[in-house]
Amino acid sequence: MSQVETLDLATELLEQHVKHELAALKGAKLRKSLEREVRALFGYAGQLTLNRVCSAEQVMGVIQRLVMDMELDAGIPELAAEMATEVLNADVQEQTRLKDVLSREQATAFLEEALELKHHRERVISSIMAHPVYQELVSNVVYQGLVNYLYEDNLITKSVPGVGSVMKFGKKMANKAVPGLDETFERRIKGWLSDSLPGLISRSEAFLHKTLTDDELRDTVMAAWVSLEDHTIAELQEGLGDIQLQEFVVLGYEFWLSFRQTAYFEGCCRAVVEKLFERYGDQPLTALLEDVGVDEAMVMAELDAFALPIVDVLREEGYLEEVLRRRLSPFYKSAAVKKLLARDD
Repeated sequence: MSQVETLDLATELLEQHVKHELAALKGAKLRKSLEREVRALFGYAGQLTLNRVCSAEQVMGVIQRLVMDMELDAGIPELAAEMATEVLNADVQEQTRLKDVLSREQATAFLEEALELKHHRERVISSIMAHPVYQELVSNVVYQGLVNYLYEDNLITKSVPGVGSVMKFGKKMANKAVPGLDETFERRIKGWLSDSLPGLISRSEAFLHKTLTDDELRDTVMAAWVSLEDHTIAELQEGLGDIQLQEFVVLGYEFWLSFRQTAYFEGCCRAVVEKLFERYGDQPLTALLEDVGVDEAMVMAELDAFALPIVDVLREEGYLEEVLRRRLSPFYKSAAVKKLLARDD
């Protein structure tokens, strides 16, 4: 066979091979082929262990590159803000009630679980009571209440007409006769409050611990839920405008950028990955797949939904043929094929 004939035969074989592969990448043939490969892969998954396929450090490397270190385009927060605005303004917000999203039974279940955290509830109450801002608030409320009672709201001023005015007049005259009397009076009351405040706070804390029982909290929260469950999501979002929402999205994005690079985030990821390999490392991959709900039927359903339509588009655009020619042409032009075709029978 001449060199020209050899080249012509190699070209013809290439064309037939490309044609054969393209025919196999469509319709029922493609689906049958994918189904066969999925079945084969699941068969291997029953024999291969997670440790043989990859290591914990490899998974951590992926997290490091794609989650922690990858530079994110500046357009991401803008896009996220736009999408959040679209969600906020979508018609579904006006059409959906709170109870359509979270049922009363689900809300009750969450509440019951929260009520189990009694120790945490008591700790939160104690922390609030010990906060300087709360103590200052109590001090100011008691002081204002005491002053108002002395000059306006006590039993004598209410029972005897004109006494309140006389007391105020007397206060003014006393201040003129003894300048600074008001300041002295205020200082003494506040001094008394300062000495009495720890006891007031302690009694308030004890009162709350005693009053905020599980039954009281349950009744209060469920009463609030009943008053809200028929409101639409849009009604519950009143006061949250597009600008505020976008600002929250940007703040959340900026938080994520810094949080993902903290030692805490890395430590949490490592704990999960190491536990995953501790549990599944020496087991067949199918054990992990089964526990997360992945089986052959699920994979085929997704291939039917996405892979087959995408392959159809790529074939129609000519991409598949280009790929096949790039892969096969070097082989049919190789010296080994030329030698094989030129060999005499």
